[in-house]
Amino acid sequence: MRTPLDLADADPGPAFTVTLDGREVRALPGQTVAAALWTAGVTSWRTTRGEGRPRGVFCGIGVCFDCLITVNDRPNQRACLVPLRPGDAIRTQEGTGHEAEGDGAR
Repeated sequence: MRTPLDLADADPGPAFTVTLDGREVRALPGQTVAAALWTAGVTSWRTTRGEGRPRGVFCGIGVCFDCLITVNDRPNQRACLVPLRPGDAIRTQEGTGHEAEGDGAR
């Protein structure tokens, strides 16, 4: 079966790993957080503040803020815009992303 990389005749370079909640995820140079997570079969990585509903990529172009995630301890990063680097630590995000810091009111 041909992959999108085959169809585009792309050679992005060697893969590297990042972690999502401690689990290793494979990524390619140039991939965004959202692209790597989707490739790994992860479609939801945050919950909404009010009702805790799952969210992931919606618009894919950085307009809607549905894909917010914590990257290297920085909450509220748009997964569709943030390029990955080897060793990045990604965490799913609940609510505002500041609850882990002990202040959910931010």
